[in-house]
Amino acid sequence: MVKAKIYCLCLHDELLNRVKELNYIPVGLGNNNFSDEWMLDKKGINISNKNSYYGEYSFHYWIWKNELDKIPDNTWIGFCAYRRFWQKENKKITKKINLKSLVLNDIPIEWENYDVILGDKINIDGIRWMKILKYGKKALLRNPAALFKKGHNIRFQFDMFHGIGILDKAIELLNDNDRESFREYVNKNTSYNQGNMFICKSKKIINQYYKTIFEWLEKCEKIFGFNLEGYGNIRIYAFLAERFLPYWFNKNSKVKEWPILFHDLKKDNLQ
Repeated sequence: MVKAKIYCLCLHDELLNRVKELNYIPVGLGNNNFSDEWMLDKKGINISNKNSYYGEYSFHYWIWKNELDKIPDNTWIGFCAYRRFWQKENKKITKKINLKSLVLNDIPIEWENYDVILGDKINIDGIRWMKILKYGKKALLRNPAALFKKGHNIRFQFDMFHGIGILDKAIELLNDNDRESFREYVNKNTSYNQGNMFICKSKKIINQYYKTIFEWLEKCEKIFGFNLEGYGNIRIYAFLAERFLPYWFNKNSKVKEWPILFHDLKKDNLQ
């Protein structure tokens, strides 16, 4: 098995030892104070001041500008978070055991013929009617097909939780190569790979992705700005990126899906 270089993105300094126990690289985000053992998004060329709006992408920007060229070629580079981890094996977990024994450290042989690993998909075609009535009345008017499960596409779900027409306006700002194909993707698909997480063995592919996503998000800033309120809106750039990531990697690389384990280190009682 091949070793992976996996960064674990955190908001809390007290999680340092737990992250290190998992053999991940601890990354501290945001304005909280972190010890010197953390890798931070505040040094060098950075957009740390936008973390509240960009989420984990403030670190993606940092690694793109400061670290990517220093990483040896053919290294698997991956990202997880203190509440989401890559599973060690591609199978359902049936019992609770030590977290360290469940999370990925080595690259499985079955990944050999793939460029990128994405998390397993979130299905959004089963949005409950109570949520639609609470959050999605206007979205339903824009998309009457959402009366049926097959109409619960990515665009409809985004309208519900992040603002009517936001995604449409953002798509108009995409480059010519992606604009119409991404529009088709969000209108046809009722699931997407979750968590803004990926593992990739090609620095060239990562660099191309970062160039595309950050050029797009910078254009979006000029329309949506930073005077944003509420969880569904304040992190709008992270949510846009979360929908774009699986579209782009599936279009531009050979992708394999892999299960993600939900486990909040803040509540972790496992030893």
